[in-house]
Parts: sequence; structure tokens; C-alpha cells
Amino acid sequence: MGPRANFIAFDGANIWITNTGSNNVTKLRACDGALLGTFLAGTGPLGIAFDGANVWVANALDGTVSKM
Repeated sequence: MGPRANFIAFDGANIWITNTGSNNVTKLRACDGALLGTFLAGTGPLGIAFDGANVWVANALDGTVSKM
């Protein structure tokens, strides 16, 4: 299975996208779509949320939560 975006979150400046097949999260600058980075998460990242300070990712296949 290749990379597949499942969920997105917005932190006020950037868009964060989960990539379940790659076990990572992509960060894009919202104003122009520039790629700012790809960050490792746990296995099967799905849910993603911004709490006002941090981006959190729920990893469905290993039962963990990652702080970006």
C-alpha cells in the first residue's frame, strides 16, 4: 500500500496531513502550499489534531499518540 492521506489539521499557519501508508505526517505552509517537512509518526497515523500549542497524531496500528 502506498502513501495515502487520511486526515488533516490546521495550526493557524500550516496544514498537517497524515500519510498512513508511509507512517508519517506532511507539513505544508497554508499560504502557498510549500512543503515544510515530513515527520515520522507511529504505525498507521490517522487522527490528527491541534490543541493550540502542539499537533497530536493518533496511530491506529500501534495504539500510540505522537506529538509533532
